[in-house]
Amino acid sequence: MIDAPALDRIRKLLDGVAVPTVVSLLYRKGLRGMMMQTPKPLNPAASRFIGRAFTVRTIPVREDLVEATARGERPNLQGEATARLGEGDVLVVAMDGETRTAFMGDIMATHFMAKGAAGVVLDGGGSDAAAIATIPFPLFCCGTAGTPVTSHRLVVELQTSIGCAGVPVFPGDVVFGDPNGVVVIPAHLAEEIAAAAADREAFEAWVIAQARTGRPLKGLYPASDATMKEYESWKASRG
Repeated sequence: MIDAPALDRIRKLLDGVAVPTVVSLLYRKGLRGMMMQTPKPLNPAASRFIGRAFTVRTIPVREDLVEATARGERPNLQGEATARLGEGDVLVVAMDGETRTAFMGDIMATHFMAKGAAGVVLDGGGSDAAAIATIPFPLFCCGTAGTPVTSHRLVVELQTSIGCAGVPVFPGDVVFGDPNGVVVIPAHLAEEIAAAAADREAFEAWVIAQARTGRPLKGLYPASDATMKEYESWKASRG
């Protein structure tokens, strides 16, 4: 599990980095399906987050189990997830694309923000879209609905491996979102990928500065060996 100091280092490295940069680096490592494209932020102004995955698995609803939960004969796992989500965590809920129901709305979003959670990703529905659009908390989902989650889904397991919007997510993986979408970085690769992404972003900023001077793109991007040597020399000169 990534601890708080490691998560802080990863966040600093990814400051200013875009999700596609991380996706491309994971792709080169052979991890080719790590980007979620269908969940979108309900508040576009709060669409950037980085945190540890806290996973929730749901299945199609079974009404007798919903009733058992209401009677206290079965644990309320949605409530438990809400209580256990901690500072720096991203709640990632597998809903199989079900948008006829909402896992959460503005009250839970406000609660998560107050306790320092990093964000929420649902491959299903959220609620209270107009209210959440005014809350500075990242909540990505695939649609909106007015009915509670128990109308169509049943929470059956917490902190287990899940598939969310077609991406495998394990507890403790780093989840990074921005206006491009959401990418999942396996925990054991997170610091390595973050460092490489920071360097890649710096290189591309240098390339853009060169392009603004009218320099031809041939040999500049994609970079030739000579261009890479030039960039490395420039980087070294800046310490």
